[in-house]
Amino acid sequence: VQLQASGGGLVQPGGSLRLSCAASGSIFSINVMAWYRQAPGKQRELVAAITSVGSTNHADSVKGRFTISRDKAKNTVDLQMNSLKPEDTAVYYCNLGQVGVLYWGKGTQVTVSS
Repeated sequence: VQLQASGGGLVQPGGSLRLSCAASGSIFSINVMAWYRQAPGKQRELVAAITSVGSTNHADSVKGRFTISRDKAKNTVDLQMNSLKPEDTAVYYCNLGQVGVLYWGKGTQVTVSS
């Protein structure tokens, strides 16, 4: 399984970005796709996750601002990020979990700064 993320960049506080991740390879019908992030000097944390049936979970710190969605047929997962704050600055990682195995994509940098 390979995961390719895109969409990071530099944005001003209050701005928006949309991250996308495409999964390829042996993708099972039952899985969970998620976005994690890791800021400098901090542990990697879950941002949002979505199951293969569309159930979602968002971290408290991003609720109301970020929305995770997926296209199951295309094996893609997106993260719409609105009202971005400087504390959202981090490397964002796409993740897929299936049959007890976690797969990680390379991170994409999101920087929120004026």
